[in-house]
Order: sequence, then C-alpha cells, then structure tokens
Amino acid sequence: MATKLHQTDKTSQPRRLLLLLGARTYRATAFIAAADNLGIEVIKAIDMDPKLATYWDFPLGIQFSKPEEASQAIVAFAAQTPVGAILSVDDSGSIVAALASEALGLPHNGPAAAIAARDKFQMRELLAAAKVPSPSHSVHYFTNPFETNKLDSLSKQIKYPCVLKPLDLNGSRGVIRANNPEEFLLATRRLYRLLAVDASSEDSVPFLVEDYVEGIEMALEGILDHGNLHVLALFDKPDPLVGPFFEESIYITPSRLEQDIQEAIINATSSAASAISLINGPVHAELRIDQTGPKIIEIAGRSIGGLCSETLRFGVDVSLESMILRQAFGLPFDNMKREQRASGVMMIPIPEAGILKEVHGCHEACKIPLIESVQITAKLNNPLIPLPEGDSYLGFIFARGDSPRIVEKALRLAHNELSFDIAPQLPIISQL
Repeated sequence: MATKLHQTDKTSQPRRLLLLLGARTYRATAFIAAADNLGIEVIKAIDMDPKLATYWDFPLGIQFSKPEEASQAIVAFAAQTPVGAILSVDDSGSIVAALASEALGLPHNGPAAAIAARDKFQMRELLAAAKVPSPSHSVHYFTNPFETNKLDSLSKQIKYPCVLKPLDLNGSRGVIRANNPEEFLLATRRLYRLLAVDASSEDSVPFLVEDYVEGIEMALEGILDHGNLHVLALFDKPDPLVGPFFEESIYITPSRLEQDIQEAIINATSSAASAISLINGPVHAELRIDQTGPKIIEIAGRSIGGLCSETLRFGVDVSLESMILRQAFGLPFDNMKREQRASGVMMIPIPEAGILKEVHGCHEACKIPLIESVQITAKLNNPLIPLPEGDSYLGFIFARGDSPRIVEKALRLAHNELSFDIAPQLPIISQL
C-alpha cells in the first residue's frame, strides 16, 4: 500500500480553497458553485505570468510550467491569506498543487505521485514494478535533426500493433496506433511535428511506444481518502476505440458489465493508485478489458475532464465537485451514493479541421426524449483542430433515463440532429 503522508487535522482547516486554473479550463464554474453551496471561499490562482495577472486584477498569477517558483508564490500568498486546501482542476497544475500543499502541511498527494500521474513513462514503470496489469512499453527519443535512419531501424523492431504516445499530454492528444513499420514511421513524423521539437535544440524528446490492447474500454471515477478508494462511478464507453486515433465520445453509467469484471476494474485501479502513491483526492482511471482481465491504460490524480462531471449526481443533487471538496475539507462524502437513474454524456467529436461558422440542430436535439442539454463549447469563427493534434471537442450532450441502453440511444439520436458548417482554414500569407 502507498505510504500515508503527514496530514493536518481537516477540522482545523480554514474554509478557503485555492483553486488552480488553466486559462482554457471548463471546470471553474462547477467548482465555484460547489464551494458556494458548502460555504467555502474560493481564491482563483491563474496559470499566467504574475505581472499579467496583476494587470488583470487576478488575486494570484502563477506559471504551472515553473512548479517550484509557483509553489513558493502560493506559500507566500498563504502566509497572508491562509487556505484549507489547494486543488488543481486538471493535470496541468497538479504538480504545483502537490508542492505547495506539502510545504503548507495540507492534505495532498506527494510531488512524486503527481509527477508519476502526469508522466506516462514513469507511470508505466511503477505499474510494471508493482505487477499491476498494463501494456508492455518502451521509451524512445526524437533528436535533432529528425533521424530517419534511426527510426527506420526502430520500426522494424517494434511489435505490432502498437500505440505511440507523448509522455505528458492528455485527452488522447498525440496518441496514434500503428499496425506496421510504414504506419509507425508516419506516426513518428506526425508526433514529432506535434511536439514542436526545436530543430536548433540539442535536447532529445521522449515518446512512448506500448502494446495495443484489444478489448473494450472503461473509465472509473473515484476519490482517494488516506489511500482508500471510494468508487463514485464506472463508465462504459460503447463506441469502439480502435485507432488510428482515440477520440472518446460516449460515457454511460452505471456500467453494463458483469459484477465480477467491475470488481476486477476497481481492484486494478486501487492497485494502480497505490503503485504510483496517489493517496488523496479525485482519481480518474482509463482501462481496457481483454481476455486476461482489466489493464490500466492511464490513472490520473484529477476528476473527469471537460463538462463530463455533469453526468454525476450523488445524494440529493450533490455534484462531483461537491464530493471532491467535501473530502478535501473533511466533510462527510462516503455515505452519498450515485443517483439510481442511468446517465451519459457524448463529447461531440470534431469532424474535420477548419473554421466553425455555424451550428445547426441544437433545438431539435434538445427535444429528443431524455436529453437534458446540448452545450456547444467551441466558439464560432475559431479554428477546429481534430485529434491527434487537437485537445478539445465541439461540445457536450447530456442525457438521463431509466437504463443505460435508452440513455445511449438518446445521445446518438440527439447527435444525429446536429450539423456543423466548417469552412477551410486558409493559410496565412505573409506580407513582405
């Protein structure tokens, strides 16, 4: 089991939350609403240059890319304005949150655990050492200039099918399946461009190659409290995720899998969290189930991304964000069960690259029985970038009903009502 770190008495914590936010996050509103309902004051720390934050009158500007410096800034801020918990709403600020919480003696995951949850190679190594089922893997490096001969040789040694991944991007960004040496070389070139390797740099840039796991994919949403995993939901992903890219679409809960498989998923997730020393706060795991059982694809010390948390309700209309804050501030949370009804979300995929000009059919989609809302988050007249380079969706469709089957059907019917006008993005012509 993971070593438990020293934690302060939660009952003595100030009812004040420092919320670490990326500039493009969807999640701030939900956490602020949950905090307001619980009587918790929220202070927002924005990922931006501190001078720019001062100019825009934000309470605290920090740079997630400089975690040590950001942590010191938080500690200095907390000396004047004590906080009871520090929470990053996504992966980008998790290392900063861990460092600052450790310095302030707040409940936290250790910095090494936060790093392992973000670095796919470290995660794979720790899972393998703990004998937690996960794909076989190896790490390789891009160097400058792009070494065609080296990669050509590597392509002949790889076991196929395989999956190439950057070490620290999320949301399936940069994840590409290759079935043979030719596809491997095409994938490495695409990944090389995505990582924007500086051609003048002498540094090598790592990427991961791992076995492709056949089988269905699942997600687990939970909360860790002193190393104990409290499962909040198991999500089925009914659409096949077979590549070459891995754009997720539909999540449905409760799971329709047999109970023994669900128990195996929970046990694998708990073992994975222990292996990388995650002990506190939200956890989101992605797993594949093949003929041997569940395999951990990824485990993150954060909650589900985008607006997907809106699928989950606990007790009497308690949100996922409220559950996370309750755990962080020592309030009861583990006696609240997910609502009885099935629920689901479709993350609306981007069909092609270009400029979003118009969205049609939202009114018609909302009239489909069981559909709760259709939320288009992509902005008109802004570029759309699909996977593997992109990192967002067109929006989200939400549904609730008496069974997972009818919820899934409603989501698909609603999506069929939508259409999108996407104009080609013209190349920029420089003016001499």
